[in-house]
Parts: sequence; C-alpha cells; structure tokens
Amino acid sequence: MNWKGKKVVVTGAGGFIGSHLSERLVELGASVRALVHYNALGTWGWLDQSDFRNDIEVIAGDVRDHDSVTEALKGMEYIFHLAALIAIPYSYHAPLSYIRTNVEGTLNVLQAARDMGAHRIVHTSTSEVYGTARYVPIDENHPLQGQSPYAASKIGADKLAEAFHLSFELPVVIVRPFNTFGPRQSARAVIPTIITQCLKGKSVDLGNLHPTRDLNYVSDTVEGFLLAASARNAIGKTIILGSGRETSINELAELIAGLIGRPINIKKDQQRIRPKNSEVERLVADTSVARKLLGWKPDTSLEDGLKETIEWMKEHLERYRTGVYIL
Repeated sequence: MNWKGKKVVVTGAGGFIGSHLSERLVELGASVRALVHYNALGTWGWLDQSDFRNDIEVIAGDVRDHDSVTEALKGMEYIFHLAALIAIPYSYHAPLSYIRTNVEGTLNVLQAARDMGAHRIVHTSTSEVYGTARYVPIDENHPLQGQSPYAASKIGADKLAEAFHLSFELPVVIVRPFNTFGPRQSARAVIPTIITQCLKGKSVDLGNLHPTRDLNYVSDTVEGFLLAASARNAIGKTIILGSGRETSINELAELIAGLIGRPINIKKDQQRIRPKNSEVERLVADTSVARKLLGWKPDTSLEDGLKETIEWMKEHLERYRTGVYIL
C-alpha cells in the first residue's frame, strides 16, 4: 500500500516496537499520530531520541482512559494498537493492572475505532497466549492457554478484537508476533538481559535455561504489521509472525557470548524463574498463513539481528541497570 498521506495512529508509540513502527510509517510518508503514556516528566519514551520526533504528532494519554483514546483516534484511518503492559514477572504481582491496560484499554480502542469508522485496526497479540506448545510448529489454530496473568489478559484482548469483528464487522486484524528483539528493547526481555550482562562482566544470571523461543528482529515484525494493515484478505484473521526457528535460552546465551567474544558463566537466579506451571516451555511458529495472506517472511537472521542489537546496546549501555533484576 502507498502510505503517503494516510492518517495513522500508533498506540504505545513510545515503546520498543511502537517507536520503530512509527518511524517506519513516517519514512513511508504517512501522517503519524502517536499515543504515548502520560507521565509526570512529560517524556515520550523512545520517541524522545527519535530523528523523526518532529515529524510525529504526539498525544500523551492513557489507553485505560476512554477520553484519551477517543482524542488520539479522532480522524484517523488506520490504527495500530500496541499499547500494553508486557512484563510477565510483574503480572504475577499486579494482575489487575494488566486487565485494566490490556483488556479495558483494548476495549476503549475498539469502541473508538468503531465510532469513528476506521478503515483498519491492527491489534497486537503475543505468542504467550499459546502457553507451552501442544504441537509444533504452532499455527493459528493452536489452543490458547493463559499460563500467566499477562497471557490471560492478552487472550482477553484478542477475543475482544475478534468479537468486535464478528459482532460489528469492525475491520480488525490480529497480529501475533513471536519473540521480537532489537535496539531499544527493555532489559525485562531475555536478549537485552543477556547482552547487558555479557558486556558488563563474565557472569550472566538467568532463569530457566531449557525453554525455547522463536526470535524475530524488530524490522521484520514492523514490516509484518504494515502488510497486515494493507493486505486485502487479512481482515478478521489472526496472523502469526515468526521465523520457524527454535532456540533455547541456553543456546541463545552461548550465541550472544560468542558474538561479543567473551566467555561467560551462566548462573540460575531463583528470582528469575517463573512458577512451575506458568513457564512456557516451547514456542516455535508456523509462518505459512503470514506467507500466504501477507507475502511476509523474515529477512534478518537471528545472528545478524543479534549483531545489530549488540552494537546498539554497546552505545547505549548507560540506559540499562545491569546489576538489577527488573520485573
């Protein structure tokens, strides 16, 4: 699709994927509005450091607030809904906040989009909604299982998006990225956790080492979002974005250490281990629907994406508190 002049809003635009998506939309000529989370410091998240910050209309608000969402979506044609609480460990401590942000926030977005007649809404899901794989590779028909309060809240949000499409013919596409990584990602995620500890010393504290993940570079995830917003046959569908490659946490740590070029001692940190029945043991994606409906496939290998991420984190290491476990 030609994005030039299209009116687009990104919720969660100050975050990791949201900031990359907002910048890419500006590059493609879209008129971009960003909904960022209001805070007392008046900061815009990663958009504060963006070369495109003067090309984006920024609105500070909160997806939990109907008025904030209505104001942000007013007059917009395309909506990318990424705003969410995403940290799994913190969801064990504050589950209600996940319901309010991820479920009620999504409801606010869907209602406002319906009222305003938006052309398309791309709703962000997560591979965590599947829980531990019952079969591999995981496709869109795999059963859903909320093995954490975070996962349960995202299942609820996804089902609301599905319901608004089926009940009101709202033009929604549910995009379900498997584990995205890249520059700007929080140390709450495993790859920045490993990289920052490798850069700072020879010891890396992690949780369980045997679970596997399907890891995808952020630019590939962003292109999947863009295609989902324009593909003719995508409306009403759930679409997985993944690589189809399975990597254990232990393998990942060894790979990162090798790319950085220093030996590491991997230590199991009890506070980083999920409750026994909450750990998602295995995730690997079947990407055939994304290939068929969107013509999408990842272009960046795990190794190349890690190299890019490592170089970026070397230059921005001061932004990470490497000696602190962040929920």
